[in-house]
Amino acid sequence: MINAGAKLSISKQARILGISRGAVYYQPRPVSDADLKRMKRMGIAALYRKPNTSKPAPGHKIYPYLLRKLPITRPNQVWAMDITYIPMARGFIYLAAVVDWFSRRVLSWRISISLDADFCIEALEEALARYGQPEIFNTDQGSQFTSIDFIKVLASRKIQISMDGKGAWRDNVFVERLWRSIKYEEVYLRAYANVPEARAGIARYLAFYNSRRPHSSLDGRTPDQAYFNQPARQDAAA
Repeated sequence: MINAGAKLSISKQARILGISRGAVYYQPRPVSDADLKRMKRMGIAALYRKPNTSKPAPGHKIYPYLLRKLPITRPNQVWAMDITYIPMARGFIYLAAVVDWFSRRVLSWRISISLDADFCIEALEEALARYGQPEIFNTDQGSQFTSIDFIKVLASRKIQISMDGKGAWRDNVFVERLWRSIKYEEVYLRAYANVPEARAGIARYLAFYNSRRPHSSLDGRTPDQAYFNQPARQDAAA
């Protein structure tokens, strides 16, 4: 985020971003091989949250992947849903979002302190209530998405269910780009103190992402413009 060639001084850039000026120049020092060997022998390891948002549940039905080589040509043809974890100053929460595949627009989202299916179902039902329904709904094979209650919402509307499987990860890369954008452009800069603060920050960023952030893959349009079939603004950056 810091640009050494910008007109603003390094100290002013650091102040705007809310980080220490000294942190800009900090270079991490690698741990020596001798220390690593001693730590390994003593069983010393870092304790941190390891992402595991896609754990399947035994006995849940897995649906076939329907999107391989399928041209995505219009809004509401395919929706996707995924979960990521959001670190805070203390602890973490989970973020689930329903995204229109064609336009990259975030149709609905929810945060939760647990990986129960309820917050995913709430986000799904909100998207369906506000925007109709897609022809195909794609997820990974996580237990939230294979749960009986989640599948029931889709099946009752006769929406085709698609689940990522082996060899399908490349087709879901745009959702991973959404997670990367929100983390690097919002989450990692804030260190939310609590859940309400996280909810407000994420809401603010996703409103910006949908309405003001142009995408080169959308010919310079924002997700809102692509979803509602509007031309790009002349002053929009690619």
